[in-house]
Amino acid sequence: MPAQQKEKHGLRSVGWMRAAVLGANDGIVSTASLVLGVAAADTPHHSILVAGAAGLVAGAMSMAAGEYVSVHSQADTERAAIEAERAEIADDEKGGTRELASIYIRRGLDPALAREVARQLMARDPLGAHARDHLGISSVLRARPLQAALTSAASFGSGAALPLIVVAFAPATALTWMVAAASLLFLALLGALAAYVGNASLTVGALRVTFWSALAMAVTTGLGKLLGGVGVS
Repeated sequence: MPAQQKEKHGLRSVGWMRAAVLGANDGIVSTASLVLGVAAADTPHHSILVAGAAGLVAGAMSMAAGEYVSVHSQADTERAAIEAERAEIADDEKGGTRELASIYIRRGLDPALAREVARQLMARDPLGAHARDHLGISSVLRARPLQAALTSAASFGSGAALPLIVVAFAPATALTWMVAAASLLFLALLGALAAYVGNASLTVGALRVTFWSALAMAVTTGLGKLLGGVGVS
């Protein structure tokens, strides 16, 4: 039992940890790129900070809204599938038992044992058994729109705050390289954390994130220099 509880807890942790890491990663990349692009156009320090803060708020709200709509659509689909399954079970309970048994047989159970397992599950919780084993919907992986939206907004905001803190305290002459260096360091740590959660290589995870993030920052900085140089107002 303790092993099962630990495994279940681990699955839940992977879900929210992955969302939090991705949100923080997006927050750092987008805000640092925005700040570097604006700074490259010879913008005053205060305006850079204002632009970054506006990017943080806009990004967090956008992430929350997008995640809520997306996950709510998934939740609606899950509810519709469960209601359809409920109606099918009510119309043909024996057919539902045979359906479960066939699933367990395909997974490797002896046919007699599969039928007995299906019979017992149908007697105790027919809808739960069908939702889990036929539809692939479980309490661990169930869509939770509000939780997903709040997690995305909070993680994005936390990530976006990191380059803004650097902007607030960095001198104007060193702002660009300090924001870039600090952001890439944070991103490398997040990449390693994401790899650790997924049982992957920490080095590969960190390098993958930092490479693409550095590319995004470089492109945005170049665009800021270009537009600033031609006097775009």
